[in-house]
Amino acid sequence: MASVDWARTLVVDKSLLEIFVRGTLTYLALFLLLRLTLKRQTGSIGITNLLTLVLIADAAQNAMADEYRSVPTGIALVATIIFWSWFLDWLGYRVRWMQRFVHPPSLPLVKDGRLLRRNMREELITDDELLSQIRLQGVADVADVREAFIESDGRISVVKREPPSPGSGPQRRIA
Repeated sequence: MASVDWARTLVVDKSLLEIFVRGTLTYLALFLLLRLTLKRQTGSIGITNLLTLVLIADAAQNAMADEYRSVPTGIALVATIIFWSWFLDWLGYRVRWMQRFVHPPSLPLVKDGRLLRRNMREELITDDELLSQIRLQGVADVADVREAFIESDGRISVVKREPPSPGSGPQRRIA
């Protein structure tokens, strides 16, 4: 009925070094292109996570769809992609200049209730988008925000203003 071509399924049909080089070049080229051209998206997953998921899915699909003709070849490519994802995160943790490239620093979007429009423009964040993210943090009015930042993963963090403590405001004398 249905037979399995075990040799075609299990025997590596490409050089593992070639697979590693192809996976490396593809991952690093896409990482650089995405990092240099795309801005952080509010409320989304990070670029490296998205890239890793897409490439792993494609590499695994190619191995299962017989494009590589063998499972070990597809697994080698998936392992290469996972390696580079881990290694770039490791470099971002260990090497200071890589940290800023792999994980960009947070960028202030609100300071003392004022929208920082230059930074919003740099990240392509509209007023409505920012205000929506602030409301999701439980703050109804931007005037109640001491600081808000877009983080390296695209999330918006909000620091609320402290309510004035009793007795800290102007004192009234009762005569």
